Amino acid sequence: MKLNNKLNYNKNQNMKNIFDFSIKDATGNLVKLSDYNKNNPILIVNVATYWGLTERNYSELQSLYQKYKNKGFIVLGFPCNQFGNQERDSNKEIQYFLKKKGITFPVFGKIDVNGQDQDPLYKYLKSQKKDFLFGGDIKWNFTKFLCYQGVPIKRYGPQTNPLSFEDDIKNKISGMTNKNN
Repeated sequence: MKLNNKLNYNKNQNMKNIFDFSIKDATGNLVKLSDYNKNNPILIVNVATYWGLTERNYSELQSLYQKYKNKGFIVLGFPCNQFGNQERDSNKEIQYFLKKKGITFPVFGKIDVNGQDQDPLYKYLKSQKKDFLFGGDIKWNFTKFLCYQGVPIKRYGPQTNPLSFEDDIKNKISGMTNKNN
């Protein structure tokens, strides 16, 4: 199934960071990633509603977002149905699920993260941070990319609990604070 949520960008332009991309939110409105503060750490995650680790991942991602959002940290979720039909709901149904669960970080419209129809943002992320075992491809839902100043600096696999890399986020927030002093 072809998804109609491709990022808008100039195909002739060399994409240098995530702020060169725009993407559609869950209601179809175009959002420029450059609208987010370029000096703040951003965690980009492909998410799913129906997986055994969904509850833990969403809970820990929300916890990190809540704890550090006032310091500039943001989580951006991208629903993907390429792994075991685990995100089969519509964008509207996904947003309802998130509201019921108390998830407040931005979750965009559904995208593909691998293959011919992969979203250009994910093509860029994977080209910058490859997986040790799987190369560039995303292994499963809840693969996470920590970006700083628009550049992916770390990649975490689906089995990696978000709270386990909280220090990486704190270090970037701390580095950001020290630069402002």
